[in-house]
Amino acid sequence: MSSKHLRTGAALLCLAAMSTLVSCGSSGSDSAGGSTTIDYWLWDDKQMPAYQECATAFHKANPDITVKITQTAWAQYWTNLTTQLTSGEAPDVWTNQASYYPQFATTNQLLDLQPYVEKDKLDLSAYQAGLAETWVKDGKRYGLPKDWDTMALVYNTAMLKKQGVDAAQLADLTWNPDDGGTLEQAIAKATVDTSGRNGLDPGFDKNHVKTYGFLPEWVDGAQGQNGWGEFAAANGFTYLDKNPWGTKYKYDDPKLAETIGWFKHLIDQGYAPRFDKQSSVANSELLTAGKGAITVAGSWTIPTYTDPKVQQKLAFAPLPTGPAGRKSAVNGLSDAIWAGSEHKDQAWKWVKYLASADCQDKVAEHAVVFPALKSATKKALAAHKAKGRDVEVFTDMVADKNSTFQLPVTEHGTEIGPIVQDAIQSAILGQKQPQAALKSANDKVNGLFK
Repeated sequence: MSSKHLRTGAALLCLAAMSTLVSCGSSGSDSAGGSTTIDYWLWDDKQMPAYQECATAFHKANPDITVKITQTAWAQYWTNLTTQLTSGEAPDVWTNQASYYPQFATTNQLLDLQPYVEKDKLDLSAYQAGLAETWVKDGKRYGLPKDWDTMALVYNTAMLKKQGVDAAQLADLTWNPDDGGTLEQAIAKATVDTSGRNGLDPGFDKNHVKTYGFLPEWVDGAQGQNGWGEFAAANGFTYLDKNPWGTKYKYDDPKLAETIGWFKHLIDQGYAPRFDKQSSVANSELLTAGKGAITVAGSWTIPTYTDPKVQQKLAFAPLPTGPAGRKSAVNGLSDAIWAGSEHKDQAWKWVKYLASADCQDKVAEHAVVFPALKSATKKALAAHKAKGRDVEVFTDMVADKNSTFQLPVTEHGTEIGPIVQDAIQSAILGQKQPQAALKSANDKVNGLFK
């Protein structure tokens, strides 16, 4: 799941402090006079206000515990966390993500929360289905559900309308890797060259494109959550022999190669930008700037695309229906406690509060992400509607268990990502055929488990 926002100052100060042997982790918490400071890390700056509200309310109810929040941008967040864990000075509590947490669980960096859950009789059925189970391995629970996200299409309404594609058509798109279905037709129509001709015009010039019909994401690790993963799943692809904690990946499945082949076809047709010529600017920025017409978006990006400052009128549509149906990854974050924390009981109180209706309702009111509690999800949807946002395509997906799939949760996740991403990029660049590139990558990936 995931949103990546830039604000690294606080964590960089921590790193600077480490060089002078001043702790920024839990061992630096102030327990003098019976008070405790819990260090809590997260990466999304858009969620900071909501969690600061939660921290304030928590401190009011627990005057002897103060929560200090540090927010750092996505990439730096994991670098800083790894550094702190290595030095034995990690935060008491941090926001965890499913592809990263196995490495922390298998190296005994995470506190088992199951005894706390049983002692306090927490009702885990109150969360969206499947979220709580993600954080369990060998009977130990390594986090409580925080939020969830699903995927959809986001599109430029004016561009599509100009080409004769309306919201009703976009709500019922089909896709297959052979001819692209009605989705490819919509993408072709939305692609316009510098002479104003769309992708279906015989005179269309693919070498001089003004607006691309589709903006794919290629820096997407081994999961493809922001694009190819949903299409591959809709084509019948599954990542693993079992999930979570499988040990045999299936990246050599022809259904994935067919999917990647279709994306390369979009580029060859001029409907999507070439990877080697693609701007380093994020797809969200290109879409809001009018440089593209359609892309895949996660529910955490809703505020970005619906910001009143965005000049383009953007809207959300369901993902297309493929040979295996309409599919979206469903991903969720958790809050985890460091096994080395000197304040485990106080950290548990904070994590339990983060997972409670009191905190998750506050998060819901901010209408940034969908909280993990079913009751809070409804309140978040109401908050979005109050802001004039039509975002039910995201909640419709999570309500249909047959339409969602879990992203892979296994050991070696951080090693697998670069292997698969490099293979897919080589196929998109035409350096290797998709099937050959993915077969080689799959052998390397499964070799990690031997």
